[in-house]
Amino acid sequence: MLDNKGFDLWADGYDKSVQLCEEDNEYPFAGYKDVLNTMYNIVHRKEKAKLLDIGFGTGVLTKKLYDEGYEMYGIDFSKRMIEIAKEKMLLAKLIQYDFSLGLPKEFEDIQFDYIISTYAMHHLEDKEKIKFIKELDKHLSNDGEIIIGDIAFETRELLEQCKIKIGEWDDEEIYFVFDELKEFFPKGYINFKTISHCAGIIQIRKLS
Repeated sequence: MLDNKGFDLWADGYDKSVQLCEEDNEYPFAGYKDVLNTMYNIVHRKEKAKLLDIGFGTGVLTKKLYDEGYEMYGIDFSKRMIEIAKEKMLLAKLIQYDFSLGLPKEFEDIQFDYIISTYAMHHLEDKEKIKFIKELDKHLSNDGEIIIGDIAFETRELLEQCKIKIGEWDDEEIYFVFDELKEFFPKGYINFKTISHCAGIIQIRKLS
């Protein structure tokens, strides 16, 4: 797992490295643009919504929504990533923070229409993911949603098949397995869409 210094060093070349990986349809970013486009279309059903982006990176998806008038909040633990994102979104409320600690106090009393995260939450252990998602749920508006686009698989078998096929695998990252995650949420409140051989989108409706 990269620490914040690792991401700072990667920040300036991040978008290019993701693009090259996606163009070759390679793990871990195969389907990256489709993930972002699908998430954009989900959010776009509601105009001028209030969004929180967890681990927004250089702000590729966040910037598009920001330009269309969405009220943007975000946390990322890379100082350099935030600098790049702030150049694109001067009025967005972006905070440097380690989301493995939860949410920063600045956001404690805010309700969001959408909480989104792309390629970030796989840095959490599975138990931490569940705890964090349930914490985020408390910050959703009445008809709010959590939308997670990440390296994700519907079953453990599909993850293992991908791992064997790829060969080179980052064992320090803990990828989503939907069949295992859904057991911790009420039926009908969580669903999964496969995007590529190593990417998917998880949607979670407000629980409480």
